[in-house]
Amino acid sequence: MMNAKANLRAEILALRDSIDPVLRIEMSLALAEHGGNAIEVVPGEVVSAFLPIRSEIDLRPLMDILRARGARLCVPAIIDKTTIAFRELVRGAELVKTGFGTVGPGDDAAILEPQTLLMPLAVFDRYGNRIGYGAGYYDRYISRLRALGRLPRLIGCAYSMQEADLVPAEPHDIRMQAVLTEKGYRVFQP
Repeated sequence: MMNAKANLRAEILALRDSIDPVLRIEMSLALAEHGGNAIEVVPGEVVSAFLPIRSEIDLRPLMDILRARGARLCVPAIIDKTTIAFRELVRGAELVKTGFGTVGPGDDAAILEPQTLLMPLAVFDRYGNRIGYGAGYYDRYISRLRALGRLPRLIGCAYSMQEADLVPAEPHDIRMQAVLTEKGYRVFQP
């Protein structure tokens, strides 16, 4: 199963890397428009997002929309080999390296617990399964929240071309409730 995931991840990420950088900008803006129409937040709601690495879709335009509606934004930081935390992202904060090639606020930023997670991914399917980058940070984090009785909204964010017919899923893999791409917002059936 791990080989099947790794091969599918490599195949789709190579396709994603081939997207023209100018087209990536247009697709990110389209995602922001769809997300702005579909994702409702209440003032003070904590929403995690991510700052793009490599050829990822850029959520910053969507983050601006959600912030304007009163969302408190945070982004992941790698704490150790198995743990992520979400640090509050405020305007003007200095960004530092936060692990796994990412940047975000430093250690002095507030740690928040997201009510909505806008999650990065390498591959997704029509059932809400996702393949991340292979480290399992999000699955472990969400499992810890669920063990505490918390049920955050889980929305994968990607380019539509990152969809595969079927993602091999293991028992520890946590399904998304929805996916947001440049083509729209899609809710998965439970």
